[in-house]
Amino acid sequence: MTLELFDYSPITHRPPVSWPDGKKVAFYVGLNVEHFLVDRPSTSIWPLDLVPDALNHGWRDYGARVGVWRTIDILDRYGVRASTLLNAMVAEHNPQIVEAGVERDWAWLAHGSTNSVLHTAYEPDEERDILTGITDTIEKATGKRPRGWMGPALTETWHTPKLLAELGYDYVLDWTNDDQPYALNVPGMLSVPYTVELNDLGLFLRGLTGPDFLQMVKDQYDVLRADSEHSGRVMALALHPFVIGQPFRAKYLDLALEYLAAQPDIWLTTSDEIADHYRTGVSHTVA
Repeated sequence: MTLELFDYSPITHRPPVSWPDGKKVAFYVGLNVEHFLVDRPSTSIWPLDLVPDALNHGWRDYGARVGVWRTIDILDRYGVRASTLLNAMVAEHNPQIVEAGVERDWAWLAHGSTNSVLHTAYEPDEERDILTGITDTIEKATGKRPRGWMGPALTETWHTPKLLAELGYDYVLDWTNDDQPYALNVPGMLSVPYTVELNDLGLFLRGLTGPDFLQMVKDQYDVLRADSEHSGRVMALALHPFVIGQPFRAKYLDLALEYLAAQPDIWLTTSDEIADHYRTGVSHTVA
């Protein structure tokens, strides 16, 4: 099967991308704010098949009860507005988190209903109904209609981008194959860079330490800054409050954002703003 959603485009063969005020690297935090079903298997620290699964569900639930609030304090310290990957069920089960994000003018992206159910194997009519319900729920809770999508575990069907476009979305994060936004072969839709590499869930569950994480954030920025001399780049940092919100890890998120916020060539922004500026400035030369 041929993938028709996007075309191959080497980064060295494109018009230069510019960011506001001559900045070189557009940086955003993808904050995963998720709801998990207690009777379904999901992201786990220990591979067990139990119902109820107190060990793994409690580990995940720490994020909503404690970890996200610690993470919010750190983001506030450095003036970083989250690009919030929101499970629609959070609006019902953890409305205080949504209220905190509304107060801070976070960007809101749809992230399915719950991370206990992947967004796969739907027929188009069923999927349209599901996406409409997710979108309406998030809009009602946040006061803003989401424009970006990332499926639970970055899942889509063959129809998802087209259906999202019908609902007013204009970008997805699921295809983590670039350091710049690019147009999809669905009218009006972009892919905006996300990351499964600089992602606390994958890093820390593989055994990396806080100092390892800090060094990786610094290295990621430094190389992207060097790459961006003639065309801007995007740096995403993917966070899960039940992982990065643990006290011994949060310390290193603080240090990482302190480093990034001090860089003169970084644009601290959101995925919504990256998509907007790319659309209007893709043909401009980096200052």
